[in-house]
Amino acid sequence: MGKIRKLAIANRGEVAVRIIRACQDMGIETVLLHSDVDAETLAYRLADERMAIGPAPVGESYLNIARNIDAAKAAGADAIHPGFGFLSENDDFAEACEKARMIFVGPSPESIRLFGDKISAKKLVESVRVPIVPGYNGDDQNESRLLAEIERIGLPCIVKAAGGGGGRGLRVVRDMAGAKEAIESARREAKSAFNSEKLFVEKYLDRAKHIEFQIFGDSSGRVHSLFERECSVQRRHQKIIEEATAARLPEPLREKMAKAAVLIASEAKYRGAGTIEFLVQGEDFYFMEMNTRLQVEHPVTEEVLGLDLVKAQILTADGSAVLWAGEELKPRGHAIECRIYAEDPDRGGVPSTGMLHYLSWPHGPGRRFEFGFESGDAVTPYYDPMIAKVIVWDENRPRAIRKMRETLSECVIFGVKTNIPFLQTILRHSEFVDGTMTTQFIEKHFKNGMPPRESPEDIETVAEMLLKSPAAEEASSHPSPWAGVRER
Repeated sequence: MGKIRKLAIANRGEVAVRIIRACQDMGIETVLLHSDVDAETLAYRLADERMAIGPAPVGESYLNIARNIDAAKAAGADAIHPGFGFLSENDDFAEACEKARMIFVGPSPESIRLFGDKISAKKLVESVRVPIVPGYNGDDQNESRLLAEIERIGLPCIVKAAGGGGGRGLRVVRDMAGAKEAIESARREAKSAFNSEKLFVEKYLDRAKHIEFQIFGDSSGRVHSLFERECSVQRRHQKIIEEATAARLPEPLREKMAKAAVLIASEAKYRGAGTIEFLVQGEDFYFMEMNTRLQVEHPVTEEVLGLDLVKAQILTADGSAVLWAGEELKPRGHAIECRIYAEDPDRGGVPSTGMLHYLSWPHGPGRRFEFGFESGDAVTPYYDPMIAKVIVWDENRPRAIRKMRETLSECVIFGVKTNIPFLQTILRHSEFVDGTMTTQFIEKHFKNGMPPRESPEDIETVAEMLLKSPAAEEASSHPSPWAGVRER
């Protein structure tokens, strides 16, 4: 057995469950570091131990470095896995783990710091001659300078937070009249989300595909390319559907991008799981950013390659060799992931919180479900409203699309509204089916949300009419044959 015998998980929901399952396979004990409101969740029930780290607000729990470190130490953990989101890309947290003599399951603090600052990341990428989107990433952050750079680069442009990702602190500038407000708004959000007002400006590619390459730096120092995922279906810069591999990526371009991804990670002496994200427009590709963590969409890569990225992360952090060799890995078939959110698809995705009265997942060949909730759990307003990820695999993309549609139609969720109808609409759209969609897909076809459907008011009216029907009144006048029968 290696150095890691007990692992603390500084996260929640489905990713915490995913890490617990991997640890169970490896014979490693788990400690869940949870907020008060996440007691009695699925991850809470599965973990070997639980340590409360504070109340629901993330600043007092999941983003509080000291509380996470103290709780992990008190539990006697050898290592901490940050999952994704929260502290997963926080170099101070990685350093705090090292100072506390605990293994951080992820890259070095130096790598996180390098790629966490989008400006320093772009400088490294330029140094190895990988193309980047034309833009400005200088130290002069005066509003007048940023406005001048927008005019120089040409519209449309993106004003973007230098210190983070996930679509926060990002504004699209389509005309100079709105440029000043875009800069001010991006600064406010960047300060709130990343505690830094630093911005950069880049050309907005409005016909691009979002293609990302999964890379992995093993304990020997070698960086592997684990092929690509397509993440072009996005709403407000947040991914909705992801695939492995990309539907329409020519093989010569795929090879060039894979080599570029490995070159970037190798130059940074990167260790562990990471993702190099590119924008592809025509025959050209441009580096966008690197995520120094496990991705939400990692299961589609696992499905087409037959590997376990979480186990590989833990083995690498422990100094052990991964269980596969890069040259042996070849993608087989096609995998698609859909994120199921508790939201109202008829109201533009407004979160739908409350008790999950009943959940049922239609298991079967080539179907995988990753979830952090069970029947009786509650979706609270405090965190991301993702209920589950549904992943399917089949021999080719058309079959995978058909399987995903069938699988989603058989998912049963009572208690909250979900985006399943929206996902089904996307999966049927001709641009998605033929693989030509770009990052503008949602903006282009679903700018105002879902197409009109039968409204809830209509359903309620029909239900009321049925309840007032003569047949219903007659049925209510007869006592139930089960009345008074005791359960045995």
